[in-house]
Amino acid sequence: MTSGASEGSALRTLRVLEAVARPGGPHRLGEISAATGIAKPSTHRILGGLTGSGYVVGDGDGAYGLGPRSYALSATIASAEDTGGDTVLRRFQSEVDQTVHVALRSGDHAIYVRKVDSEGPYRMASRIGGVLPLHCTAIGKAVLAHLPDEERAGLLRGLPARTERTLTDPAALERELAQVRADGYALDDEENEPTIRCMAAPLLDRDGRPVGGVSISTITFQTPKEALLVHSARLVETAALLAPLYT
Repeated sequence: MTSGASEGSALRTLRVLEAVARPGGPHRLGEISAATGIAKPSTHRILGGLTGSGYVVGDGDGAYGLGPRSYALSATIASAEDTGGDTVLRRFQSEVDQTVHVALRSGDHAIYVRKVDSEGPYRMASRIGGVLPLHCTAIGKAVLAHLPDEERAGLLRGLPARTERTLTDPAALERELAQVRADGYALDDEENEPTIRCMAAPLLDRDGRPVGGVSISTITFQTPKEALLVHSARLVETAALLAPLYT
């Protein structure tokens, strides 16, 4: 293959990735093909490569959205600059003195795109680009609580237990999500990892749809639940400040 052909292939791949990233996704094959001007068979082949490498994910129904590697790349590029979001998040972290995260939804999971570590002796194992389930994490439950009923119901099937505290019964989880909507924030009380307790508020777009969440993560033997809950109002305020930067 000549260098010109290689460059052409790379640019076509980028065009497809840009089409997947357009607002209003996930997007179906026909939409992506029309947006790029690339024939459907070629678009499908490019999407296969992007899906296999983690830059794109399929929703299981023939539509495509950005994958974890795209979000991780975006976060890496953005972190090179002190954006307004970084300033807000770092100020918030200094106030609560705990590790804080931002994660964005991608299909049936969410992906960490921001992390500011606590200066305490313990470090969270989470990383930018890391994938987290929706049903047993604070950010995930903040997202689920604000999805349309039918869409949420489709995600509350076959829920795996990550710890002995994970809620796997859809009806029980639905009751908790109703409380999340009332409170404005969600809790993960050692449901995803033992000894880790998190609280999160959703990042909502202008139509009230969740695109992700911002969280505070704590070590249970260091920080009592009551000490975490003290920050709930400030967490909700911070999510409202950050939401326009991610929607």
